[in-house]
Amino acid sequence: MTLITAIRATAAKRASYRRTLRELRAMSPDVALDLDIDRAAAEKLARTAVYGG
Repeated sequence: MTLITAIRATAAKRASYRRTLRELRAMSPDVALDLDIDRAAAEKLARTAVYGG
């Protein structure tokens, strides 16, 4: 993996993390409750979804 490829992959994952986090934070409390998602743990959920557990 070249340096440029690694930078692009890292940037893509970071963008995906930020998008996932934004979507989790924008979720209404009713939907979050229906999906059993704790909105206070949005950062951890987004990190796990993008980077793995």
